[in-house]
Amino acid sequence: MLHIIDDEEVIRDSLMWLAKSRGIPATAYESGKTFLATLDGTTRTNTQGQCVLLDVRMPDISGVALFDLLTARGLTQAFPVIFLTGHGDVPMAVDTLKRGAFDFFEKPFNDNKLMDRIQEALTSSEHASASAAIHTRLSALSGREREVLDLILEGKMNKVIADKLGISMRTVEVHRAHIFDKMNVKTAVELARLLK
Repeated sequence: MLHIIDDEEVIRDSLMWLAKSRGIPATAYESGKTFLATLDGTTRTNTQGQCVLLDVRMPDISGVALFDLLTARGLTQAFPVIFLTGHGDVPMAVDTLKRGAFDFFEKPFNDNKLMDRIQEALTSSEHASASAAIHTRLSALSGREREVLDLILEGKMNKVIADKLGISMRTVEVHRAHIFDKMNVKTAVELARLLK
């Protein structure tokens, strides 16, 4: 999902049309405050790619201030920010990029280059969201389940895992079932692929 934040309606409409032409779902906001109000309903575990296309100069909250808020909330990986500006200067661009912005475009911009960068940002966001989801699943494992997981990933059979951990084979089977359930996989091969 592309989040377009610009106080100029004509720019929002144009960017919405460009996104639609590339098959990118998009929502437009006339201000940073409007975007922030809807942001709380967007979950970080959503594996759909997210990208924020942000005008630098807006009346209620500037693009840079909004970027700082997203950074403070730890959301710039899940919501990569691409700045748009008609008044940009090199120091501002360099500063925002050093602080983690995905890219910076000056108006007028090349439509294709902008949309290509947006697609790259969406892909980056999908990877970050998927990694966060895997980390969340891993954190749901108990200490013992984590030990069993590590041995499963080493290719150890249940009997070997039981001997190594000093537990019964039945207990290993129960842990294995819980691990597969929590990690949302059906086989050890799927588990290995997920965690590679």
